[in-house]
Amino acid sequence: MKRVAFKMKLYSGYAAEYKKRHDEIWPELMKLLKEAGVSEYAIFLDEETNLLFATLKVPDVKNLDALSARDVLKRWWAYMADIMESNADNSPVSTPLKEVFYLP
Repeated sequence: MKRVAFKMKLYSGYAAEYKKRHDEIWPELMKLLKEAGVSEYAIFLDEETNLLFATLKVPDVKNLDALSARDVLKRWWAYMADIMESNADNSPVSTPLKEVFYLP
């Protein structure tokens, strides 16, 4: 399994809404992520900077790249675009993070 980490940026004042939307995540999106082999997906919020820090495990990173073409993910991105920094296609502005330490 490959560990993946990345950061995103939430607009100020939307922490509660971001959590609410994820508490009510669409079943079809959960199914898609599981089918891609995504596990142990967690998102943390730094309340001082509004930075979101996400980690997940996936058998092959190529599985994540393939998800961006799926309709349900595109709809989720559009749904989230009003509360976080997003690209022109509504995908979140996301910066991959380099692993520098791991304690198994």
